[in-house]
Amino acid sequence: MFKLIKTYILDSLAIFYPAICFACGELLFRGENVVCTNCIVGLPRTNFHRFANNKMEKQFWGKVMVEAAFAFFYFQKRGRIQRLLHTLKYKKNPEIGEKLGSLYAAELMAENKLHSIDYIIAIPLHKKKMKVRGYNQSLCFAEGISKQLNKPVLRNCLRRVKNNATQTKKSRFERFKNVATVFKVSKASELKNKHLLLVDDVMTTGSTLAACVQLFNKIEGCKVTIATIAYAE
Repeated sequence: MFKLIKTYILDSLAIFYPAICFACGELLFRGENVVCTNCIVGLPRTNFHRFANNKMEKQFWGKVMVEAAFAFFYFQKRGRIQRLLHTLKYKKNPEIGEKLGSLYAAELMAENKLHSIDYIIAIPLHKKKMKVRGYNQSLCFAEGISKQLNKPVLRNCLRRVKNNATQTKKSRFERFKNVATVFKVSKASELKNKHLLLVDDVMTTGSTLAACVQLFNKIEGCKVTIATIAYAE
């Protein structure tokens, strides 16, 4: 009886406050949340995890050592992925990050790509930006992965110590120079001989990720795999 009443109340609320897919804007059916089934199936996957030496990994060659690098989707301007990421970052919807993290982790685990991971680390925001936004979108993604993988997220070992300028209109070299001294690792001894999954929302030139990996490469036995929500060509 209680379940029937609960269902009736939820259905009634849905009439006045319908849940919509954050990717396409269509109404969600019962059992769907955050992103509709059609979008989950139809969003532009990279499938990088199925290919060694994929184009994302190649961007780190000659710069830093990574075990592997994957992205869930291709970033397309004015597309559904851009809409999802914009809503995640700027419209107070952290659940999008967790949903995408959970979905991607499930796919990576099915391909046996995360079996040796010890810790998950998200690219951090500077405390000033964190105060304005209220949450770190990359950390939301990390938490979604963590729930599927059952591995801990380390929150304080990687810090952004400089609030660097936006990267949007910078060249590849300028981006790398801009982040070269932005990050700092704490408690490096705890990361010795550990395999880290470093996550971010979007990879463009890879400068931010490379700057962080460079720090981890200095730690004895520390290995790094990278995973992002999207990859921008």
